[in-house]
Amino acid sequence: MADTRQIRARKGPVTYALRFFVIAYLAVLVVWPLWEVTSRTFAPVERGAEGGFSAFLERLQDPTVTYAFSLTATCAFWAVLINTVFGVGISLLLTRYSFPGRRIVSVLIDLPMSVSPVVVGLALVLAYSSGQGWFGGALESAGIFIIGSTPGMIMATAFVSLPLVIREVVPVLEEVGIDSELAASSLGANGWQIFRRITLPSIKWAVVYGVVLSLARSLGEFGAVKIVSPGAALRGETATILIQNRYTNFEEPTAYAAAFVLVLASVLALVVVSLIRKEDHS
Repeated sequence: MADTRQIRARKGPVTYALRFFVIAYLAVLVVWPLWEVTSRTFAPVERGAEGGFSAFLERLQDPTVTYAFSLTATCAFWAVLINTVFGVGISLLLTRYSFPGRRIVSVLIDLPMSVSPVVVGLALVLAYSSGQGWFGGALESAGIFIIGSTPGMIMATAFVSLPLVIREVVPVLEEVGIDSELAASSLGANGWQIFRRITLPSIKWAVVYGVVLSLARSLGEFGAVKIVSPGAALRGETATILIQNRYTNFEEPTAYAAAFVLVLASVLALVVVSLIRKEDHS
């Protein structure tokens, strides 16, 4: 232990070089681009025009912008809710039960993290579109429309953020073990009582941590939602799609303002995660 501390305490050319490259790497890929977005958000549109915080608020009050953020919040809320319920359930299934195909299920859970979101959106179109989807025609005859509507966007958002809750809860469940649950069962507690009084308190911080990460991922989703959404103003245009549409249409101030709001949401998520970690280890 002492040797490790001595090694860490040494400061030489290699140490300073590594620090320089790490700081430069973060500055070029993270700090500088975000600073550019922030500075242009509050900059005047043209010479003599008003900039600052009032201009920023004015851009956000555009009806199309408020609609985009409202739709984004709706999709993120339902996606996080779905992922929380099913994520905890799947985590319990993987850690508390043994069944054929368990490893296959575990691998499939990580699939959304390795497959491009655009492919996810295309797969949903092939499965649920009214023209060529396997289930689209039957659902449309029942009055349920998936592709080109909010339910499809929620499905796409939930798919890409599914593993974030599960991969936070599973390690905690494995670490906690089943001794307390077995003891409670032997004393006559039913499944719901065991979950509410023993299992859930032991994984609460992992669930909250996964929920925050899932929320941050859902707010910034673009590729999958872009495929299943109409993507037009006041019709299926989320915040990320709004940013692309406004930027390509040379309405850059609105695009910068919307992007800055998403940056703030991401920073807030990081702060919450840091507080959760501190609370969890205290």
